[in-house]
Amino acid sequence: MNLSGKHIIGFEEVKSSDTFTVSNPATGVVLDGEFSNGGGEAVESAAQLAERDFDVFRNMPLNKRADFLETIAEEILVLGDALLHRTMAETGLPLARLQGERSRTTGQLKLYAQVVREGSFLDARIDTAVLDRRPLPKPDVRQMQIALGPAAVFGASNFPLAFSVAGGDTASALAAGCPVIVKGHPAHPGTSELVGRAIQNAAKKCHMPEGVFSLIQGNNIEVGQALVRHPFIKAVAFTGSFKGGKALFDLAAARPEPIPVYAEMGSANPVFILPSALEHERVASGLVDSLTLGIGQFCTNPGIVFGLQGESFDKFSSVATDFLKQKPVGTMLHAGIKSAYEAGLDALASVTGVDVIAGDLKNAEACSGNPVLLKTNARTFLENDRLQEEVFGPSSLLIACESKAQILEIAASLTGHLSATIHGTKEELVEYRELITILERKVGRIIFNGFPTGVEVCHSMNHGGPFPATTDSRTTSVGTAAIKRFLRPVCYQNFPQEALPKALKNENDTKIWRLVDGNLGQEPFYPL
Repeated sequence: MNLSGKHIIGFEEVKSSDTFTVSNPATGVVLDGEFSNGGGEAVESAAQLAERDFDVFRNMPLNKRADFLETIAEEILVLGDALLHRTMAETGLPLARLQGERSRTTGQLKLYAQVVREGSFLDARIDTAVLDRRPLPKPDVRQMQIALGPAAVFGASNFPLAFSVAGGDTASALAAGCPVIVKGHPAHPGTSELVGRAIQNAAKKCHMPEGVFSLIQGNNIEVGQALVRHPFIKAVAFTGSFKGGKALFDLAAARPEPIPVYAEMGSANPVFILPSALEHERVASGLVDSLTLGIGQFCTNPGIVFGLQGESFDKFSSVATDFLKQKPVGTMLHAGIKSAYEAGLDALASVTGVDVIAGDLKNAEACSGNPVLLKTNARTFLENDRLQEEVFGPSSLLIACESKAQILEIAASLTGHLSATIHGTKEELVEYRELITILERKVGRIIFNGFPTGVEVCHSMNHGGPFPATTDSRTTSVGTAAIKRFLRPVCYQNFPQEALPKALKNENDTKIWRLVDGNLGQEPFYPL
């Protein structure tokens, strides 16, 4: 499948004079295609289109918006194996992983289509007038959620399909009624272009306004900065490093009109192994499987592991070491990630009291990353804030604690993380109930007798957490609640029926769930 290397600006393709290329991380071979480096001109064109067509798109019937989301999923599937092979070449990820990720991408688009058709995301609320109330009449007050405005989405390197051009951020923003401008990740520009074309084709087939979607490529920071600064952009979604997410957040906060930045910036995802679980070999093997899954390139990688010191913890460490030694070296997504991973390992290993118990810190191959286990004690961990920072790759730090009290002390010292895991029995959960109470304030998801890798796309999932895991702990980037990031409430007081949005009219033709005078229902009503 031919690649143009051009930006997708609405229904047009635009090329920049400045271009860049991308290499296969497994072989180092430069791949076909020269891709345009975006700048202010491309951002301006895309933003103008998005602003022009925002009201048209957000006011389209819900079923048409849902059809658009489903058609995007269909167009991605039409790309067939060509998409998967290009993504394999750009990322080094195996075919089976990408087949699963494609299914996740199309599945979440279809799930958002269901949410849009069902309509309760509008959170329609109606309080009818009471004209004879004394001392003052009660007005007719109605409220619903509307789209924020054009949204900027930044593609993620580690999920080239599910968190990129047509990933969850784009799907949830479109579902909310926001036009989307995507900044493609420079590590997989060919993948980005193919998926961008699928969205463009879907927009044309569904007779969407031209400004509903644009894709701007680039391997520089200027295009991202220009997007966040543009006055027509009203929200930003980002998945990546703390440095990158915090920089975008600061840019958005410094605008004359500050806007929300929903940045998911990674996490060390603490794991607490209670005494009974230290005895089970399957827990040690499960930990190693989790930390090496996808060469550790998940924001949910279990990076810090706590247990009570003693013979059981030593045996657990030994068993985990044996399992880790059986794991192969893998290809990381690009040289920058490999370099950052090894620098992170060096920083951990340089701390006095931290020992490397399995694996080599360096690998001579350009994009290969070694699985590594390190070990320390609780006091060292408490005295070195660096030890709870994410190291993005296949490694974990085991921490031996002196007592239950010290485990609770460590939990209380944690910064924000995406997840925390507890292994043990039901009885131990009762005994360690204080730990759960502490973790509720520290993370967005708590797992019992499982591992954090693997984030289910469903209505109840929360993939978020307190800073520095994210820039807004009230939101999620996975699951249908992610649509809330791109909505805001508007209230209509004493409006005539003819002027109200369809969702707030008395007759409720679309049968959405609404709160009417405090009662939830779908029925029409006709006040006296």
